[in-house]
Amino acid sequence: MTAPARAQSSVKHLIFVLFGAFATMGYRNLWPLATFTLSPIDLDGTALLWAEIGVLAFATVLVPLFVPRQYIPYDPKDPAPVPNPEQTASVWSLWVYSFLDPLIFLAYRIPHLSLDQLPSLSDYDRARNLVKRSFKHLDPFLVGKKRHLFFGLMTVFRWEYVSLALLLFSRILATFASPLGINRLLNYMETGGKDAVVRPWFWILWLFLGPALGSIAMQWYMFVATGVMVRAQGILTQLLFDHALRIRVKADAQNDTSASTSMSTEAPTPDTTSIAEGSNSNDGGEEAARNVYNTAKSKQRDPSAASLFSTATKVDKEKEDSEEKTNLAGKLNNLATTDMESLVNGRDFLFVVLYIPVQLTFCVVFLYQVLGWSAFVGLGVTALMFPIPGLIASRIQKTQVEKMKKTDARVQSVTEIMNVIRMIKLFGWEPKVNDQIAEKREEELVYIRRFKLLELANGVMKSTLAMKQTLTASVVFSSMVVFDLLRDQLHTIFGMLPDLIQARVSLDRVNDFLHNTELLDEFAEKPESADQLSLEAVVPDPSIIGFRDVSFTWTSENGGTWTPGSSRRNFMLRIDDELTFKRGHMNLIVGATGTGKTSLLMALLGEMHYLPSGPTSYFNLPRYGGVAYASQESWVLNETIKDNILFGSPYDEERYNKVIEQCGLKRDLMLFEAGDQTEVGEKGLTLSGGQKARITLARAVYSKAEILLLDDVLAALDVHTAKWIVDKCFQGDLIRGRTVLLVTHNVAMTSSIADFIISMGTNGRILSQGSLSNALEMDTNLSKELNEETMQIEKIVHEVDAVEPTAPETSNPTDGKLIVAEEISEGHVGWVALKMWFGNMGGDHVIAFWCSFLAAVLVLPALEIYSTWYLGYWAHLYELVDHPSEVSAPYHLAVYSLLTCLSVVVYFVGVSVFIYGCLRACRTIHKQLVGTVLGTTLRWLDTTPISRVITRCTQDMQAIDGPMGQHFTDVCELTSLVIIKLLSVVLVSPVFLIPGLLVTILGGWCGQIYMRSQLSIKREMSNARAPVLSHFGAAMSGLISIRAYGVQGSFKTRSFEHIDRFTSAARTFYNLNRWVCIRIEFLGGLFAAAIAGWLLYGTGVDASNTGFAMNMAVGFSNLILWWIRLLNRFEVNGNSLERIEQYLVIEQEPKSSPEGVPPAYWPSSGKLNVEKLSARYSLDGPKVLKDISFTIDSGERVGIVGRTGSGKSSLTLSLLRCIFTEGSVTFDGLDTNALNLDALRSNITIIPQVPELLSGSLRQNLDPFDQYDDALLNDALHAAGLFSLQKDQGDSRITLDSPISSGGGNLSVGQRQILALARALVRRSKLLILDEATSAIDYETDSVIQASLRNELDKDVTLLTVAHRLQTVMDADKIMVLDAGQIVEFGKPHDLLKDEKGTLRSLVDESGDKEHLYAVAAGHALRAR
Repeated sequence: MTAPARAQSSVKHLIFVLFGAFATMGYRNLWPLATFTLSPIDLDGTALLWAEIGVLAFATVLVPLFVPRQYIPYDPKDPAPVPNPEQTASVWSLWVYSFLDPLIFLAYRIPHLSLDQLPSLSDYDRARNLVKRSFKHLDPFLVGKKRHLFFGLMTVFRWEYVSLALLLFSRILATFASPLGINRLLNYMETGGKDAVVRPWFWILWLFLGPALGSIAMQWYMFVATGVMVRAQGILTQLLFDHALRIRVKADAQNDTSASTSMSTEAPTPDTTSIAEGSNSNDGGEEAARNVYNTAKSKQRDPSAASLFSTATKVDKEKEDSEEKTNLAGKLNNLATTDMESLVNGRDFLFVVLYIPVQLTFCVVFLYQVLGWSAFVGLGVTALMFPIPGLIASRIQKTQVEKMKKTDARVQSVTEIMNVIRMIKLFGWEPKVNDQIAEKREEELVYIRRFKLLELANGVMKSTLAMKQTLTASVVFSSMVVFDLLRDQLHTIFGMLPDLIQARVSLDRVNDFLHNTELLDEFAEKPESADQLSLEAVVPDPSIIGFRDVSFTWTSENGGTWTPGSSRRNFMLRIDDELTFKRGHMNLIVGATGTGKTSLLMALLGEMHYLPSGPTSYFNLPRYGGVAYASQESWVLNETIKDNILFGSPYDEERYNKVIEQCGLKRDLMLFEAGDQTEVGEKGLTLSGGQKARITLARAVYSKAEILLLDDVLAALDVHTAKWIVDKCFQGDLIRGRTVLLVTHNVAMTSSIADFIISMGTNGRILSQGSLSNALEMDTNLSKELNEETMQIEKIVHEVDAVEPTAPETSNPTDGKLIVAEEISEGHVGWVALKMWFGNMGGDHVIAFWCSFLAAVLVLPALEIYSTWYLGYWAHLYELVDHPSEVSAPYHLAVYSLLTCLSVVVYFVGVSVFIYGCLRACRTIHKQLVGTVLGTTLRWLDTTPISRVITRCTQDMQAIDGPMGQHFTDVCELTSLVIIKLLSVVLVSPVFLIPGLLVTILGGWCGQIYMRSQLSIKREMSNARAPVLSHFGAAMSGLISIRAYGVQGSFKTRSFEHIDRFTSAARTFYNLNRWVCIRIEFLGGLFAAAIAGWLLYGTGVDASNTGFAMNMAVGFSNLILWWIRLLNRFEVNGNSLERIEQYLVIEQEPKSSPEGVPPAYWPSSGKLNVEKLSARYSLDGPKVLKDISFTIDSGERVGIVGRTGSGKSSLTLSLLRCIFTEGSVTFDGLDTNALNLDALRSNITIIPQVPELLSGSLRQNLDPFDQYDDALLNDALHAAGLFSLQKDQGDSRITLDSPISSGGGNLSVGQRQILALARALVRRSKLLILDEATSAIDYETDSVIQASLRNELDKDVTLLTVAHRLQTVMDADKIMVLDAGQIVEFGKPHDLLKDEKGTLRSLVDESGDKEHLYAVAAGHALRAR
């Protein structure tokens, strides 16, 4: 033990001994002064005794209470630079929370208190220290045995829960202070002091001190409980994050999990090799997980997100519901948000298991002492009716489970829509999508309504139970206080049961995730079987990279995952002999689409399930020199370009500049105003596909890793850039000497630099390994593909972009920020936000709604007060008669029962009206929110992270759906109750009008000060939660990359930082509640004691009216506190209204109008006429298109070419009016500016480079709104070339019923393009825009797409192709050459090539294949004649 600790121990011991002496002296000499019968024992008239008592009081009470405590760091090796005031505050300061005074008054003086102005976090609350303390009891890998999470949490917080139990017991004793005091005072008044032992002033003091001490105990309980809650949130969030880093990322597996524990928001999470066999995901890495980036806060479970666009039959829906699918990021966000919230709400289970049973026992004992046997009559009635609330509670639980399913379905719909919102806008689907979400919302509201009505029935039951009392008159008011306590306990039980049920469900879900999620082999429990010994096979050489006699599947469950077209076939990667990669050399992995090339890399990384074939089996990837990995579906963090490349490595300027040069990023960085400080945005939205691919490659090259695994990094690049990467990067000094495993389709370009080539065959087997000639011998398709690709590449001998670009001129250098900071409101919740809610409640009958609701709110408390007064009146009648039988008890009981029933009816009617009003408002606000987000501009979507939109559709809508309405009714009820109770006290003793108003004003002032700081911190707390979720989402989407690089530690550290910021806000938020509660409870206690003293000593009021006034006063002081608490809680929830209202006024695209509906025949042709078209991305931004004009006749095929930044994409967006345009665009004779956007966009189809698909079946992707029959859809697939592409694939063919994962993650880019083309054919648009993605797909797929475009489109369909290769467009009818937003050439290819100074001619002449290109153009010109 250290010296300070020993000194502290000694001081505590000394104080304890001295306090014993003080207590003894006090009992002997102070207690007798409060009685009529005892005298002080030691009082000999000397002052010495009083001095002794005074010194002891000072030493044992004042000094320990008021002297600041010494700061003791949690970890002596890492003390906090500035301790949190909580850690050094005196005991008294902790009890009354005065250590928060500086913060609260600072918040009162300034408009908004920011997170940085809060005190530093206590070191025992820091995530790092919490992890040290708790993980040994919670983490399944450290605990060692399988036990429920609940017991682990109880072990971690055992001492906190012991202190909570003691505090609750103290509170129970204190709650009987008021009834005991009232009973003794009234008894004294009734008997005139006869046989009294204790003096009345003691009971008056007792009326103040009892509740004050009880308040301290209760607030300290809340202080400890909320501290536990916030720490548990931090611990569990980090535990989920740590555990998620061990999970196997696999394709959507069809797991049949139980309803109670299934957590789904659908969409894939795998490395999209997912299917690695029947299709390909382009063998790409992490897009599938990334697609679900921020599924944010949905609830527990989703039947199937496929149902987003499902308007299938009921049978289909049931089939989908049965196929539970999981989505890693969505599941984790659910667990980290909604389930955390539910766990938080269930933290007070001690109330149900300890506080309420003990309190009820005390109530019964007290009532028996006061009332005798008749107390049991009321209790008996209560007990008889108890099963009814139990029945209601079980119905509430079932409704809650169903409601959560419906909420999940809606949330997943919103999430997926936000992930593909650009596609939805480009296709003009917004109105239909909005209707479908509204449908799901309607299904959810059915259960919300049922839930609220059951809660209402619950409330009615507790009213009925509490009021069926048979009372004798003599002690009616002390009994009334206890019966109020009894009612409160029953109310608490009924109120807490739903929360505890939800908390239990959520705890089970988190526990299930920790124990039952499939993990990587290195973390999975090994089965104790003999064949397990084969895992221990010795690797011949630790430095070897390779396999021998092994198989791998994507999941250990049922042997694999499904593939499109057949759930019976599971992909398996098999290496029958030995496969060893060459160290220090370039190793190529080649093969056709879907043969399992990515799976080979994943198997090496340990991402797949390892199945050894025998005792000599092994696989090995040495990690000691570092491993770097670049996935094809590039993964970038929402940070700057530079941070993405460095990825936590130290900055080496020379190496960094070389990487930029060799990865072809120099020119790109010049095009960005902020250079490498440009933020890439969520999912890299500021970057093109090629830029993301090169940044992902640059990250791998910059790292010092000896082994680089590169997954088709050339796929997203055009041929020029790909050639640059091969020449400058793969043959550069930074790669030289490192081991590279490169998956590629681009055999022709890379084979010359390869030292070792592995060719993959069908069924996941190795076809050949060794030299290129070996591979070509074994694979004739590869040989054919190589010849075709070689012809394409020979044309590239010069760089197309020979001129070095100059940095853009800007007088104001930018900081590269893209994501705008989230707006935080200041001050009280604005009237505009509240008006939006209030205004939507009444619907078409606003006045009738508010009149009926407010009438109920005013009448109900008046009836309750009158009932209490009537009991007093009944009691008073006994004082006026000689014999009790002269008072008709049945009559008075009937009147009292009638009043009770009337209260119940008024309550039921008033709240029912309000519930329906709330539902009306919820429906309208949600529809407006979804409508405005769907109707906003692309620019707004670019600058706003998806997570913010989803948070508003989930967390904020949940606040409006749930607690907000309840809080508002409580505020209204309490407001009228406070007024009526104050009037009741004043009627008995008018002199108390002023003190009553004073208490109200002081309480209101405390509440006002408190609300200013509370609202600021609540807003900061809401915003501090988002980065935790964003970090989750980003990490989950790049899980494979994080594990490959071995940077789990740095991601955990960053998670600690985000959790600490949230914990800092949350601890302060909850402590502020304690600050206001303790002050208002003190005020209330003082008010009740003052009234008792005045009525006893200052007036001649009789005992009955004194009892009534004191009953009202005690209730009044408690109500003031609750009124301020609930008003604040309502306003805090109003913050959600405010956040939603902010999104109802975002910038909007033009709304549809009747005048904008085109004629039914339009468009009858694909003629396009553009006059002086200019475009910009924001109203104050530079023009990206400058006064361009052209005409394209119906049925023409036009190629659009130009260098990066020339305006090709901007032109396609401006034709669809997705960006701000000037000038006129006429499509088939109609000016597109006059058309409704949905009409325009639904008649033009764009096929982007990497088309976005929705989770669900292929049928739902082609026909999301169920408008066409299967025959037409199959024709479209046939015409698009899908069937010819998979003619040899048998059972694994993609059909209309094939499942598609979110974003199309389980398909190759080529397959996605074909499906997008099929969708275009189904839509029968007269104008088709294709953003060519041919460099990402193999030659056969490319040929199929090109043939479909030439042969299957109707003759009057106009085709615009944004070309990345001259080869594709040389046989077009016309070619448009763009440069810097202007048309430099436009005409027939053959004519343009005649211009010796023409741009197109210079591009063709620079290529190595100019003769072929000239011939294609000439041949097309001949055919055109």
